[in-house]
Amino acid sequence: MSRLPNRRDDEVRRLLDTPHPAVPVGLATRAMLRGRRILHRRRVAHAVLWALLIAAAVAGLVLAALMWPDGGTSGGPGDSTWWSGTGRRR
Repeated sequence: MSRLPNRRDDEVRRLLDTPHPAVPVGLATRAMLRGRRILHRRRVAHAVLWALLIAAAVAGLVLAALMWPDGGTSGGPGDSTWWSGTGRRR
């Protein structure tokens, strides 16, 4: 089975046969420094988000503890609320 010539293959071969462009001096160093900056920003952002999540969880727990009804203010033995169970059983 013979393969027909493909125009795209010829174009790619011509492009690869040409001399490659010169790489600027210090490109690797600049890329490394940029990568470090990006990584540092990402780590700081993650730390801030974790701190905010923990602060929100602590604030929610404190709010729940402050708003939790105390057991001594019940109106009588027949009163039952959702947080005090079903009341007294005899």
